[in-house]
Amino acid sequence: MLILSIESSCDETSAAVVKMTDTERQILSNFTASQIETHKLFGGVVPEIASRAHIEAISGLTYSAIEEAGVSVSDLELVGVTAYPGLIGALLVGVNFAKSLAYANHIPLVAVNHTHAHAAAAYFTYPELKPPYIALTASGGHTSISDVTSYTEFKVIGRTRDDAAGEAFDKVARVLGIPYPGGAELDRLASSGCPNAVSFPSAAIHGETFDFSFSGLKTAAINYINSAKQKYGAVNSADIAASLTKSVVTSISSRIEAAANHCGRDKIVLAGGVAANSHLRREITALCKKNRWKLYMPDLKLCGDNAAMVGAQAYFNYMSGKKDGITLNACATVR
Repeated sequence: MLILSIESSCDETSAAVVKMTDTERQILSNFTASQIETHKLFGGVVPEIASRAHIEAISGLTYSAIEEAGVSVSDLELVGVTAYPGLIGALLVGVNFAKSLAYANHIPLVAVNHTHAHAAAAYFTYPELKPPYIALTASGGHTSISDVTSYTEFKVIGRTRDDAAGEAFDKVARVLGIPYPGGAELDRLASSGCPNAVSFPSAAIHGETFDFSFSGLKTAAINYINSAKQKYGAVNSADIAASLTKSVVTSISSRIEAAANHCGRDKIVLAGGVAANSHLRREITALCKKNRWKLYMPDLKLCGDNAAMVGAQAYFNYMSGKKDGITLNACATVR
């Protein structure tokens, strides 16, 4: 099945054409237009600016993806689009464009949950991957643990109650003077610091829960930086990055281990933009090796927001009988 997929949930416009069957999972094209340079001026994503940039990019990007794939619109058998969750204005651009294209060309349309799509990115890297498994989706806007019982059934058993892991990284990085988005640079900086230099609190909430709270950890790190600057005039950014990273990755690791044991799963999928963090990848690799679990991590190029992952999940949604039409609407939260 040839699928055109569209992603516009935050600040990256993406369009892809993928070929999906029961045995084949192939990316024919996957184009993404980044808005990083625009939002860097403001230290973070400005929703209205993001929406306008999507409007400017989406048509040309989509037809470039179709051309690159070597197909025509008439060859497409399905259109998949991220409809939730995300920035509502940004989502509306993608949803309305996808609806129009599908309706005008009599192509079936299916909505995709953005967090499910992140996990589905692993199907391209590991064609043999099949549910059930535990999926961690960690990014700038989402951090959740799901028990994936089928290709379309995700039971969220743990989530952040406030900030996402990626948001905590970015905001602490900004206080350290690292330009947006700071997560990747913070990851590199952490490699040269001492992870035991500063004792930051865990983001794993105590008790019988798999939930997180990154807000307190973020605040503790920011307060430490501001206090150290007042006392000493400077801070050791590498040590702070390493200590913060240690707290984040150990918090996530402990919750994944608890969730997998609770659900009786021996397969772990690590997905989302934060899944590109080298320290998190090493920590979860060690966790899975200790427990003799199988670990599935998408290629680095598929960890961030992209349309190919949307196409993969769209296929499974459609094959399970899900179908949307001209009345499809976007939603800022998971429905």
